[in-house]
Amino acid sequence: MSSQDTIAVGRRVLDTEAEALRRMAAELGEPFAQAVETLFTARGRVICTGMGKSGHVARKIAATLASTGSTAMFVHPSEASHGDLGMIGADDVILALSKTGETRELADVIAYAARFDIPLIALTAAADGTLARASDIVLLLPDAPEATDAVNAPTTSTTLQIAMGDALAVALLERRGFKPQDFKVLHPGGKLGAMLRTAADLMHGREELPIVGPDTPMRQALLVMTQMRWGIVGVVDAGGRLLGAITDGDLRRHIDGLMDHTAGEVMTPGPKKTVAPGMLAGEALALMSDPQPAVTVLFVVEDGKPVGILHVHDLLRAGVM
Repeated sequence: MSSQDTIAVGRRVLDTEAEALRRMAAELGEPFAQAVETLFTARGRVICTGMGKSGHVARKIAATLASTGSTAMFVHPSEASHGDLGMIGADDVILALSKTGETRELADVIAYAARFDIPLIALTAAADGTLARASDIVLLLPDAPEATDAVNAPTTSTTLQIAMGDALAVALLERRGFKPQDFKVLHPGGKLGAMLRTAADLMHGREELPIVGPDTPMRQALLVMTQMRWGIVGVVDAGGRLLGAITDGDLRRHIDGLMDHTAGEVMTPGPKKTVAPGMLAGEALALMSDPQPAVTVLFVVEDGKPVGILHVHDLLRAGVM
């Protein structure tokens, strides 16, 4: 097979699955809204289950739900038949995945849901299958062909299952009002965790603030600027509120007779860029990178008063990129 033939196969697969996704989006209706509301109002957990490839997808859906604020877990249907049914409580909701709806390993889970009146949501392509008939809500996958020609391996169907799981997770996330700060609690590690840290997490505190009063002679202001090594000095009023800042650019603009001036005369009033303690690190980096103007250091300000200082190197060391 030539490289062009291989590329053509890849495109065919992607086109097949993309078309199936478009169909599923167009056909999405009231059962989806009912499923989201059922999951949202559940007092217990979301129990995701499935066998084979559907089981792998169910694990992924459980992980996505858990990472976005829904208490969720995966229960293997075979293990459920050998004691793990006890992991499913009366306040839980079961999300069961099976393309055909006839997966025999799900029989005990289905019977258990019926016996204890546990809501059962089916994610299946068979509207008249055993799973769909036993379920309270059916999320029906479109009758779309798998992406394989000779072998009917799960491809399109698992893509649809994953996408529906994502749709449920995002709808629940927005229904719950889940915020980036909530996401941070569940994702403390890696690049994502770094992006979700706040300015307060990374800033240098008050003891490292380069600040002077507006009447401070420039000779003294330069000394503070040099000692603190931030390349900037803040100018605050008697109440500690930030009036302005002096940068290297301000020094160059006032080079003639610089030492005859006070900090208040040299400063640029009201720094254009400051951050609040609760601003996400990723947002702070974006603010620094904005060319209007690009900066390498920001004062962290609360109620008009500087409480810390944040340098771009602090963000980079923390893994914010």
